[in-house]
Amino acid sequence: SSLLLMSGVVVAVGLCRRLARRRLRSRPHLFAFLVEMFSTFQICACTNELSLLGNVEPKPHTALTLTYGFTVLHGLTLAGSTCNPCGTLQPMWGGGTSLRMGGLKIAAQFVAAVLARVFMHFIWSLEMAEPHSGALSQGCSSPMQTTEVQAFCIELLFSVVFQLAVLRAESVNPKYRVHLIALLITMLVYAGGNLTGAIFNPALAFSLHADCFYDKFLSYSLVYWIAPSLGKFLILYVF
Repeated sequence: SSLLLMSGVVVAVGLCRRLARRRLRSRPHLFAFLVEMFSTFQICACTNELSLLGNVEPKPHTALTLTYGFTVLHGLTLAGSTCNPCGTLQPMWGGGTSLRMGGLKIAAQFVAAVLARVFMHFIWSLEMAEPHSGALSQGCSSPMQTTEVQAFCIELLFSVVFQLAVLRAESVNPKYRVHLIALLITMLVYAGGNLTGAIFNPALAFSLHADCFYDKFLSYSLVYWIAPSLGKFLILYVF
């Protein structure tokens, strides 16, 4: 049921992106906002569902396999979208994207994060699959299983590694690049998923753990918003 749900989200988002591409080409700002929103919604909704499958046996093989598979699927179906505020900062820094357009895309990403969370909570309330039972009663299921300083350093390091890999992979054939990026993300999740969740995406972090941001806004914004953004700026400054 979970796989069918995530596949349905991917198909629906694909149809919405195609419709926006046909109807809104003459309105570039609205087109960019909606496409980025749809794309980020897909990643946030699917990752919310994947987070419930972390305890499916055999552990952690099932979760890591699904992470790799759906990361490849996102890469193939969401070409042209960053779905990550940190990724949007790069063209803004280099002058390839205006401040207005970059701001619109970041706003779209956070709007999508909220919409995905509301949508998935509605789906979980229907309890269509076994993992959905009790999912809404968890509250802040904190992914931070270490000190704030260590969590900050981990998310900063992972952001640097990921963004550097994305820059270095630009010259790789796209059909191989998506697998390399998916493999890297899977390795990072395996290495740090039990400590911080290995998210390194501010919009995705908010969608997955909004309750934690409400309870401990300062520490969670420091680890899941500032750390990955700082990692991105370090990459842009150095390279």
